Amino acid sequence: MAKKVIPTKANLIASKNALELAEKGYDLLDKKRTVLIKEMMDLNKNAKALQDEIEEKFQTSYGSLIEATISMGAISVKEISESKVKEPEYKILSRSVMGLELPEIKYPKREMVADYSFHNSNTDFDEANINMEEILPLIYKLAEVETSVFRLANEIKKTSKRANALDKIQIPKHKAIIKEIDDILAEKEREDFFRLKKVKNKKNRKKEVEEVEN
Repeated sequence: MAKKVIPTKANLIASKNALELAEKGYDLLDKKRTVLIKEMMDLNKNAKALQDEIEEKFQTSYGSLIEATISMGAISVKEISESKVKEPEYKILSRSVMGLELPEIKYPKREMVADYSFHNSNTDFDEANINMEEILPLIYKLAEVETSVFRLANEIKKTSKRANALDKIQIPKHKAIIKEIDDILAEKEREDFFRLKKVKNKKNRKKEVEEVEN
């Protein structure tokens, strides 16, 4: 059960300050939510484009790899694939969006060079290799985007919860308290005014009586 606020001018001022703070907090959270939603929508568009591009390159690369396996033999394809230089290490940095840290993957861009013998391969294998090399940066970017979308979705949920708590609970509560205190103080002022007026009228009548008697 909520503690009843004593209807005093000090509590009225405190409630008005609390209301102002809650309204400012709601405005900030609402702006934050809008920015985060826009960021997530933009990233979702990027994610869809990246997924389509990766799928297309995988299909092309897979087709070339099948042709290379047929023409070169599965053992040769496996041996050449295992002899390839591993991809360079990547770093995960971050960028801030409304205080939320989102990942940024940084990695050295490699030149498209064949690190295997041309004598043991053919154009189908080369095409599959090139497509696979082009897919790697896209996978990094997709991982970055999908992680960012996940974090944004969680932050939007938390921000909306806090904003709704202010909008639906705290702000109406403070407004109700202010109205209640205002009404009580106004009623008290009216009672004081009529009381003083009554006392003044009584004094005036007494004075008039004394003047008549004298």
